[in-house]
Order: sequence, then C-alpha cells, then structure tokens
Amino acid sequence: MVGSPTLATLPVWSEAVVSRAQIRAMNLARGTAVAENGGLSVYRPEPCMVQTSTGGGACFVSGGRGFTFNFLGGRPGWPEDGSQPTTETEIEIGPRGTDVVKIWYNGVPRSGRPLAPRDPLTDQ
Repeated sequence: MVGSPTLATLPVWSEAVVSRAQIRAMNLARGTAVAENGGLSVYRPEPCMVQTSTGGGACFVSGGRGFTFNFLGGRPGWPEDGSQPTTETEIEIGPRGTDVVKIWYNGVPRSGRPLAPRDPLTDQ
C-alpha cells in the first residue's frame, strides 16, 4: 500500500521500567515527610513525589545502596498558587523500599536549590 506506515517508520515508545522497590521507597519517603511536617492538613510534598510512573522523577536523587529522594514541600496549594515552599527534605530509603535509613535533612530550603517545583517533563 502506498502511504501506509511500515514498521520502520512507526514511532517507538520507550519507558524506563521503575522497580516496585523504588515505588515503595518513593511512597515511604513521601509519607514520612508528610508525618514529619505535621500531616496533609498543613503540608504537601513536591508533585514529583506522587509520580509513580517515574519513581519520583526529578525528586529521585540516587539508587546506590537504596533510594535517596530530595524534594520541597509547603502548605497545601503551594505548587499550584505559585507560593514558595517552606521545607526541603532529603531522605534515604533502604534497597527494598520498606525502611527509612535516614532523614538527611528536613528543614528550610537550602541555598542553591531551586525553589520552584520541578516539572518532570521540562526539567531533565
């Protein structure tokens, strides 16, 4: 057929596979930060911490001997209304994604860190 796409011309969709352990780790890191910062009525983590398809996306720092996440947080609505975050959390989760190894930092956003929430589609 003339004009029909062939296998050679069809786009190839590729997605990185995110392990179940990484998804568990992301969920545990987010839940721990929420608990440490007063609960969902007063605190919301950066949107990348709910992106299970990317395993934390821009918030995922490393997966060496476990999973480390670094993310901002603030009052409910902070990312959507453009207000500044009030908290930065850096947390390490064990390799199975089931235990908190250490909260490395949970406080005022450190200098040199972008204060706007990161967009995983544009901030690579």
